[in-house]
Amino acid sequence: MADFQYEILEEIAVLSENPKGWRKEFNLVSWNGRPAKFDIRDWAPNHEKMGKGVTLSNEEFEALKSALKEM
Repeated sequence: MADFQYEILEEIAVLSENPKGWRKEFNLVSWNGRPAKFDIRDWAPNHEKMGKGVTLSNEEFEALKSALKEM
């Protein structure tokens, strides 16, 4: 698997935490030096490991936000 880089630019919210300390977080993350995107995924303590997640562009985030407001 190819190496990749990430930088968490803003920690927006912690959605949950399990007994082992892994947290489901909503963050603004730059992947491989690209412009930051909204990101929801599980992170190990200190962000040294991550689980699978969902990354959203600004447009996708706005669409999600609109859909949630309509619920």
